Amino acid sequence: MIDDTQMRLLALCSLRVDAKSVDWSLIARCALRGKLDNLCEGFIPEDSAAARKTLPLLRQALADASLAQHYGRIAEELELAATAGASLVTVLDADYPENLRNADDLPPFLFYRGNLDHEADARSVAVVGSRQVSEIGLSRARRVARELGEAGYCITSGLARGVDAEAHQTALHFGRRTIAVIGTGITKCYPKENFDLAEEIAERGVILSQFWPSRSPGRDTFPRRNHVTSAVSLGSVVIEASGTSGAKMQARVAAEQGRHVLLLRSLVDSQPWARKMVDAGKATPVTGTEQMLEVLSAPVRVNEPAPMLQLLFDAE
Repeated sequence: MIDDTQMRLLALCSLRVDAKSVDWSLIARCALRGKLDNLCEGFIPEDSAAARKTLPLLRQALADASLAQHYGRIAEELELAATAGASLVTVLDADYPENLRNADDLPPFLFYRGNLDHEADARSVAVVGSRQVSEIGLSRARRVARELGEAGYCITSGLARGVDAEAHQTALHFGRRTIAVIGTGITKCYPKENFDLAEEIAERGVILSQFWPSRSPGRDTFPRRNHVTSAVSLGSVVIEASGTSGAKMQARVAAEQGRHVLLLRSLVDSQPWARKMVDAGKATPVTGTEQMLEVLSAPVRVNEPAPMLQLLFDAE
């Protein structure tokens, strides 16, 4: 069962006007600061571009329907999650992953299958790369996942075919913890070929979804998934990735979030985008695990939150 505060948080995430939803990360930030009541009343106590853009939409949505009118839909989603053996954690809960709390683009809730481990998950490292990976790329993914796991890190990835699946499978093979951040609702598995892998991760690690349980994969879900895969981790190790790869996007997002970005030297030598990130000081080229461990031992940068206003922010 969820309490009234959690229900209101979920109801705010249900608000939509003309197929547009209220900014979920803004909801999460305000909830963390104890300002959920302000949002429910149609005020946003944050001075940011997201707040200015969201305020008219928030007020229109609240005028169209009360929060309580969204409770039925939320109950249906919670029932779907329960049927799939999934649980809910919100930013209001102590079990919410620690690394996500200091990200500006954090999700307000997660549905998950498996078990959250606050201490272990705080030492997560994402190992990501192309779906169409080469044999040598698979070998490198296995080595990175194995050696980082041996060093005590939890291996995080996105359950995609290629590098992601190899990283998860390697962690499981060596008895290490792994986190799968998926780009669908928690009731679904994409790609379907990784169903058995997903079941094993749910038994021995955890699967995380930032979406409603009924959500099918879409063009927007996987880029959003990359934000959480990055933010839940101390850093992202990119094995192979083309200029159009989701792993390239994750490297960019990780740098913006203040996370460590580690690019294999072979990737930097072959991909202009990777060289550009290194030249800009946004990523570190790495050739071995020792170097990765040295980079990962440095603190991540915590993004400064948007300022709170003494007077509740209003639109012009």
